[in-house]
Amino acid sequence: MSASDQNPGSPRPVIGLTTYLQQAQTGVWDVQASFLPAIYIEGVNRGGGTAVLLPPQPHGAEVVERVLRGVDGLIITGGRDVNPESYGQQRHSATDEPAGPRDEWEFTLLRAALRRGIPVLGICRGAQVLNVALGGTLHQHLPDVLGHTRHQQGNAVFSTSHVRTVPGTRLAGLIGESSDAQCYHHQAIDRLGDGLIISAQDTTDGVIEGVELPGDRFVVGVQWHPEERLDDLRLFAGLVQAAGEYATERVS
Repeated sequence: MSASDQNPGSPRPVIGLTTYLQQAQTGVWDVQASFLPAIYIEGVNRGGGTAVLLPPQPHGAEVVERVLRGVDGLIITGGRDVNPESYGQQRHSATDEPAGPRDEWEFTLLRAALRRGIPVLGICRGAQVLNVALGGTLHQHLPDVLGHTRHQQGNAVFSTSHVRTVPGTRLAGLIGESSDAQCYHHQAIDRLGDGLIISAQDTTDGVIEGVELPGDRFVVGVQWHPEERLDDLRLFAGLVQAAGEYATERVS
């Protein structure tokens, strides 16, 4: 049940979602475009929220502060690898070419959201952005660490990982003791960012699959793709509920 279903008279919280910025084809056009798979938007809608897209833009902090006045929650979405220079490493041969404007936009957006206490959900790349923004590092290519490619098999085919949550964490409260997760990542969190705790790990190889900031604020990152299984809306609904509470506190 979504937050708006529980209180049908309340306005649907507005959730901002970051977007890709890269070359895209549609019909006869082949252009630079900001876009996001519609399944993310459906997840927010079905979870009780209203989705707005936040494409990468220049002018940093000034624009971000104005944008965040219009949202009640934030999702940092999946996509290209984070530039390893942002966590003090040289680029591995398997790491994507840096997406500079998107990295800069999302780091600025996320840090401002954390200062404001806006509820945040990081998905796949988004969990990595959260970790790096707080001073953490990443494994750039998991096959080098694990000896297998199970977390990203390629050809846009998601693999299923079994994750176990850490008792007492917010993530455990949302999805229970364990869950099957749809994964497509060749990178993962290595050293945790400041203040973050592990809230879920792969049961087979121990890869960090969930992190969060402890306390009352909703700041959760998951390495998997919850939008790929919309029969389970608990993460989206949890974010939307927290966003509704944030919106109420903001106007009170």
